[in-house]
Amino acid sequence: MFRFSIRSSAQQSDAPKPAASKKQPPAQLSEKTSETASKPKTTEPAPQESSSDKDKDKEEHYDMTEQPPVETHHQITVDGKLLKYTATAGRLPIKRGDGKIEAEMFYVGYTLDGQDAAKRPLTFAFNGGPGSSSIWLHMGALGPKRVVLNPDGFMPPAPYHMEDNPYTLLDKSDLVLIDAIGTGFSRAADSELNKKFWGVKGDIEAFGEFIRLYITRNERWSSPLFILGESYGTTRAAGIAGYLADRGVSFNGITLLSMVLNFETLEDTKTNDEPYIFLVPSFTMIAGYHHKLAPDLAQDMKRAREQSEKWASTDYAQALARGDALTAQERQNVIDQLSSFTGLTKEVVDEANLRIDVRKFTHYLLIDQKVRVGRLDGRYTGPDPNGLMDTPFYDPTGSATMPPFTSVFNNYLRTELGYKVDMPYYVMAREAGFGKWDWGPAIEGFPDTATAMRQAIVKNPYLKILVMEGYYDLATPYFAANYTIDHLNLPPKYRDNISYATFDAGHMVYLPMDGLKKMKADQAAFMEKATAQ
Repeated sequence: MFRFSIRSSAQQSDAPKPAASKKQPPAQLSEKTSETASKPKTTEPAPQESSSDKDKDKEEHYDMTEQPPVETHHQITVDGKLLKYTATAGRLPIKRGDGKIEAEMFYVGYTLDGQDAAKRPLTFAFNGGPGSSSIWLHMGALGPKRVVLNPDGFMPPAPYHMEDNPYTLLDKSDLVLIDAIGTGFSRAADSELNKKFWGVKGDIEAFGEFIRLYITRNERWSSPLFILGESYGTTRAAGIAGYLADRGVSFNGITLLSMVLNFETLEDTKTNDEPYIFLVPSFTMIAGYHHKLAPDLAQDMKRAREQSEKWASTDYAQALARGDALTAQERQNVIDQLSSFTGLTKEVVDEANLRIDVRKFTHYLLIDQKVRVGRLDGRYTGPDPNGLMDTPFYDPTGSATMPPFTSVFNNYLRTELGYKVDMPYYVMAREAGFGKWDWGPAIEGFPDTATAMRQAIVKNPYLKILVMEGYYDLATPYFAANYTIDHLNLPPKYRDNISYATFDAGHMVYLPMDGLKKMKADQAAFMEKATAQ
């Protein structure tokens, strides 16, 4: 998960007015200053400014006036078929009970022209963080345009470009890409209201209300409905499914990409060793990718992964459960095996007390080459920015993906989609002053929306679930996701509604071109199954 520091930022403009056409874009809006903007000088002395006035000047207040969305018309050829579609960019209001707008959520919707809305599937998609915009799914996987990367998904040289996405989901479903409040162009009315939405409960309620309002205003209540969430977006998706199940909104299918529903599988403590267990198979896959495994394991990575899974869930789990009660020989046996499955030296395993976390693994796997491997995608590597021993933590994945996605998407929004505003598009909520996420009452233990997912599943026996996972992902390890699904306590007929898709990729399985192709095929097959009942 991400942690951000609070910082101030300038107050931004409100939403744009709709464009009549690409040749007549909406007038660009000026960035607003604080409510106490400077006035013409006079000869009279200025009044003494109190500390409370200064505090008010520091607050951010955004214009919540509703504006019509911007519509543009486009076409794309997918699998040899010409598709004409409408792109709609705008913001929907999130209101409290008395109708006052507390926030506006930015979205881009894509609808295929000339379709029967009652039969046309509609997919709501979003990324996670918490505190990430949906730029990644939008321009990397689902939308009609994609950022041009190298075929293996690695960063190309600047300047960056986009191209038609041959594997867009638009031929199978209308799409709505939603940005969480504090990301993209989504804003709460003021900084105090951010606290309401920057938490598990408030975030789920905001997205749930967005979906309800979207299908209401666009008359899509009768459409087959789908959710596709990535990373913390899967936490949110499960929560939304449970939240809306009691409000008359049912989904045909939910796709959980790089899943985390129960944070007990990710967050280790002195008495919770589960995350160490679930990381081992991913360590094995990444070590194999970087040629750090012994030949007997490296020659068959499928077999190596299966052996790693079995050992981690049996011998290793039992050894960690015994803690200090291990004999010297038993402890040495674990050191030998864990070193073999991770590619780390026995000295590192010993010094880590048999417990290798993500930070240790990414630092030490290629330390002989003085580079760190990625957390979001273990295939990525890079030198530590502040030096090998002086960088607390660094993920080369972000450095390789942030520049091309940010550059291309900002240009795309303002040119092809005609959404012309001075307001900055926040890829991450830290730019909006994100400082703390409310994980809910600590007395209830680790954050968990698996319970909400189970409730949605048992209340709707037709609901299908697709779990997509990458073998090189250390942020949400696939073995942890499988464990969570296996512990939903579902009757057999409900378990049959859950399927899996695995990828030789990281957290963003769609970055490599072959991963994107497979993701499209798996998602299309899943949607066909979910609507043919």
